[in-house]
Amino acid sequence: MKSLLIKDTTKEERIQIVNQGLTQCGGACDFCNGCDNIGGGRMDDFFRPYIDGEKELRELNMEYAYSGRVLG
Repeated sequence: MKSLLIKDTTKEERIQIVNQGLTQCGGACDFCNGCDNIGGGRMDDFFRPYIDGEKELRELNMEYAYSGRVLG
C-alpha cells in the first residue's frame, strides 16, 4: 500500500484517496449520516485541509474523534 502522507502524494492523489474513503460503504455522502456526521457539514469539506496539504489524515481523524463523533 502506498503512503497516504502529504509528502508522498500529489493533490490529485489526495482527492482520489478522500473520495475512495468516503465511498467505502458503496454510497454517496450527500444526506448520509452513516458516520454520525449529523449537522457536521459535508465530509469532503472536512478533509479539505488534507487535500490542500495542510494537515495529515491522521490529524483530521483525531480531531473528528475528539469532537465527540466517531468515524465509520
